[in-house]
Amino acid sequence: MSIITQIKKPSELAPYLNTGVYQNFDPEIIVQQQVDLHLACVDDFGQVQARCSLWWSDVPTLENEKIGVIGHYASDNEQDGQDMPTAVLLNNACFLLKIEGCTRAIGPMDGNTWRSYRFVTDAGDEPPFFLEPDNPAAWPEYWRSYGFEPLAEYSSGLTVDLNQRDERLPKVAQRLEQKGVRFRALDINNFERELRRIYSISVVSFSKNYLYTPLDEEDFVAQYMKVKPLVIPELTIIAEKDNQAIGYLFAIPDISEQKRGEPVTTVIIKTVAVLPDSSNAGLGALLVDKVQQQARTMGYTRAIHALMYNGNVSRNISGHYANSMRTYTLFSKPFR
Repeated sequence: MSIITQIKKPSELAPYLNTGVYQNFDPEIIVQQQVDLHLACVDDFGQVQARCSLWWSDVPTLENEKIGVIGHYASDNEQDGQDMPTAVLLNNACFLLKIEGCTRAIGPMDGNTWRSYRFVTDAGDEPPFFLEPDNPAAWPEYWRSYGFEPLAEYSSGLTVDLNQRDERLPKVAQRLEQKGVRFRALDINNFERELRRIYSISVVSFSKNYLYTPLDEEDFVAQYMKVKPLVIPELTIIAEKDNQAIGYLFAIPDISEQKRGEPVTTVIIKTVAVLPDSSNAGLGALLVDKVQQQARTMGYTRAIHALMYNGNVSRNISGHYANSMRTYTLFSKPFR
């Protein structure tokens, strides 16, 4: 029989660390990511079979709903039936979120969309790429069996021909150039300053995104500073007009290839952001084209258009170059 242990402080996780579902889990993340409550599903032998964190105080908004968020999820050695650890875990999680006044649970999401979220639900044939969600195929099925249903779908696309061009873009480039738009590579020697410049674009460009939550500038900078050693300046392009940044594309090599002992032939187009102004029409597509052509001249042969919400404009841009390689799903369960 499984029982649920409520964890409120990192020190309370000490008995479980570096075992089972807590392999490589940093307990301080509970504080850093402002978790409201952490749950561990413990069996008769004191082993944690499943875990998750709950957020309800500071979460994304959804129309006419007060949502609770379930993240930091992991499970091990599940058996079919009502006493499945995930069923016990989610039952308690939803019960506690209802007590806090929530009308719907969503997950998996580590608090907000700036962090890790979504399950891989159609893995395709390609191996995982760097910074991508990666989960056993069974995990989303456990959630489905407890009554969670898809809330939003996402995808990643793969371009295997970097010579491919969008014939509309020369006219776009000419129009933007006539309006004074210029392009440059990221200045890696002033990386923090550059991050603060693109932060101002991101918070405006992403503000209408599905389940968007504001992110503090210092947190944004800290997030990107973690990947600085991987940044190749020529693969991050900033668009400027009148010395003001109006758009950018952030791309990095897929170092997962290197970890598998393979040559690094793929770049990951991670973020495209453009200030919402009609005079900037086509700028996002042009940034994608410029980075793909730059990657080709540097010897890369493939590009991944990563983790796009299927309702976003970026999905339309990607469709000119890439074929879908992976599907992801964010789930939800209403409390009736």
